[in-house]
Amino acid sequence: MQYHARALAASGVDVDLVGFTGTPLPRAIEDDPKISVHRFAPSTMRQRQDSGLAYALVAVFDTLTVAFRLWRQLRILPKPTLVLAQNPPAFPTLAVSWWTLKQRDVRFVTDWHNLGYTVLRLRLGGWNPAVRLARWYERRDARRVDANLCVSRGLARFLETRFGVKEAFVLYDRPAAMFTTLDRPERERFRQALFGRLGVRLGVTGLIVCPTSWTEDEDFDVVIEAAMRLEERIRGWEASGRDRRFTDLVILVTGDGARRRTFERRFAGLPLRRVQLRTRWLEPEEYPRVVGSADIGLCLHRSSSGLDIPMKIADMFGAGVPVCALDYGASLAERVHHGENGLLFSSAPQLADVLFDLFETFPSDRPLLERLGRGTRKRSKMTWDEGWATEARPTLLPGR
Repeated sequence: MQYHARALAASGVDVDLVGFTGTPLPRAIEDDPKISVHRFAPSTMRQRQDSGLAYALVAVFDTLTVAFRLWRQLRILPKPTLVLAQNPPAFPTLAVSWWTLKQRDVRFVTDWHNLGYTVLRLRLGGWNPAVRLARWYERRDARRVDANLCVSRGLARFLETRFGVKEAFVLYDRPAAMFTTLDRPERERFRQALFGRLGVRLGVTGLIVCPTSWTEDEDFDVVIEAAMRLEERIRGWEASGRDRRFTDLVILVTGDGARRRTFERRFAGLPLRRVQLRTRWLEPEEYPRVVGSADIGLCLHRSSSGLDIPMKIADMFGAGVPVCALDYGASLAERVHHGENGLLFSSAPQLADVLFDLFETFPSDRPLLERLGRGTRKRSKMTWDEGWATEARPTLLPGR
């Protein structure tokens, strides 16, 4: 949504960007005279509930609280001509925005990154009545808005065939211009400085960057099991020959969220010598350089719908970094081409094998990493702004 705001502002549109308080915004957003930022506090009592019933009951309170705060914020905004809402979060964003801002000459567009009811299903399980209600709610709102944008062809087909949307337009997530390939000297200087800040022993070390939002649809169990299996394989490999030594590996997990502390405690208890874990929240201006300094990216997203494509993959591709991604089907394959710009895995043993193969002869000989890097740079030439101009602008700003 920040990228949308910047693209609309660059097109001469005055933008009111509404969202939760919390993480800082890039200076490019805060300093843009065409963008006005409006924040309100989230309600997160449901995150402290363990049982499904308690979660569902408290989620109702959270939803009503957020609905009131959002309504209070929207009603004081200048009258819009276009309302662009991201989904998820669907509840209560779409309904409150519609009833507060919808007038005869106001266009509504939804930008679909996933299906909200499938995310809810992860927590409540199966076809819980709340999940059924959420699906009906999303289907209704998809059909009554003026246009729908989607992050994959699979999601567009779903909206058209299952939700009855007349036409859904694909807007692929692409990297912003700030995600660029670092040249070798700059990359090495930044890596060494980064290792120093992370408390990593300087020297020959492979860097795996794993961007995450710490949400329910990210599988951290797979990386914990994979680290154990990788460590066992490394010990066997080193013991099988004289003077064999596998390089040290650092997995840097970025972002922050409720699940981070639990993951850190679990990983700290593992008897690992070659694989180290670091977690960090990164400022918006630092994040692209950290991604660009990695040897490989790691995506643990296990899609709740099988139809979305995580934006973190676009970020890594923009920085020229190939990705190891947890495979969840055809929509992911629209962007990640196994063996060309990344590698797909479906289990912890497969991830352990992939990482061993990538770093077995690192850094003296890294043919697979270099081949994947070339494929990534070849397929990631279009930036967000270029894609937005051809795929989103005609929908958001028709006739301009």
